[in-house]
Amino acid sequence: MSFVLCDFCDDIKMKALKMCLVCQSSYCETHLEPHHRVAHLKKHKLIDPGANLEDYICQKHEKPLELFCRDDQTCVCLLCAMKDHKNHNTVAVEEESGERKPQLMKMQTEVRQMIQNRMKRIQDIRHLKEEKNVKKEKADSTELFSDLMRSIERCQSELLEMMEQKQKAAEKQAEELIKELEQEITELKRRDTELEQLSHTEDHLHLLQIYPSLIRPPCTSSCAEISISDTQLSVEPLRKALIQLQETLDEKLRKSVEKTMQKYAVDVTLDPDTAHPNLILFDHGKQVRYGDIKLKLTDNPKRFDYCPCVLAKEGFSSGRFYFEVQVKGKTDWDLGVARESINRKGIITAIPEAGYWIVILRNENQYLACASPPFPLFPKVKPQVVGVFVNYEEGLISFHDVESRSLIHSFTGQSFTEKLFPYFSPYDNKGRNEAPLVIGYNK
Repeated sequence: MSFVLCDFCDDIKMKALKMCLVCQSSYCETHLEPHHRVAHLKKHKLIDPGANLEDYICQKHEKPLELFCRDDQTCVCLLCAMKDHKNHNTVAVEEESGERKPQLMKMQTEVRQMIQNRMKRIQDIRHLKEEKNVKKEKADSTELFSDLMRSIERCQSELLEMMEQKQKAAEKQAEELIKELEQEITELKRRDTELEQLSHTEDHLHLLQIYPSLIRPPCTSSCAEISISDTQLSVEPLRKALIQLQETLDEKLRKSVEKTMQKYAVDVTLDPDTAHPNLILFDHGKQVRYGDIKLKLTDNPKRFDYCPCVLAKEGFSSGRFYFEVQVKGKTDWDLGVARESINRKGIITAIPEAGYWIVILRNENQYLACASPPFPLFPKVKPQVVGVFVNYEEGLISFHDVESRSLIHSFTGQSFTEKLFPYFSPYDNKGRNEAPLVIGYNK
């Protein structure tokens, strides 16, 4: 079997272990080491060296396919996401692949059950054929005594001939159906092998690219039913299980995500030492609203002095955590997380590069993910309760509409090196934004 050689070996070319989509070069184990150690190289996408590079590179922009557009169900590069898909729901291919692997495992279980069902159907058909042959032998024995019934011999002969023709036709139909079922079992076993391999693959982009072909239900037998004599064997519509699975898949995934996030729920309390002087904290640090009167508070390095913001007392430097905030009745708000070393004085540039990962609402219906440039968001309904989920090690911050169980936005592929604190801003009143932010709200 041919293999790819390392592009950087000088004298003796070693076998390549991985190919980098960003560098577009192949590396042996020795020359691949910087991609596991250097910070900016660790973010590069690595694939098998024998893979077709065109399947992993955007043909329009010649950039790696790093994102998945859930609206168009296709893999895109960063430039595609900013241009052709700028208003679409895009996530990292690793995230979409991770959500689809459980689906593949469920489909694999369904396929294996279909194999068992088809093998049982073959046994049933063959059993019915054997029973019919026994009945035919008994009928032949009875015919030996037909001398006593000469008056109806011709009619009986015609009747037997007709029955034999029907029997032969039914047996031929049974053999054809057995052949079809055996072909389906071969195809289903092949699909089972593919699903088994994909359930353990780390090639997320490859999984997403072939996923549409795998979720199409396998073809079923063309024969609706087979009749042997007066006994009928109905062919069960096995596709029904896959159809039902497809109809309930999204709901199950949403419930699964919700259950996972709730598992990491934390108790969040607002920190008065960080609160802007115009903010009023009450309900034991669980609610905050903007006040028209600026309080006379002692200044300290932790306090925001220009933007109406406040942090939580609790910070997190590992693991996962989740909290919910009621935003009902507000026209403007900011929510998210910020690292401990952020600038809290003067005008704030609230972008990830400055240590802020937040989503904001402005003018009642303008939702934005704060980045450079800001990324417009279009939730299906106006969120009343927003859930914020953080996976520190994976560099993920996601925002969810709790009531509709839908994703609002995700920051992916981030790198955290210090504590992250939940971040809140009720924004100023503007005469119609008096409602507070309520932390830890439960329906």
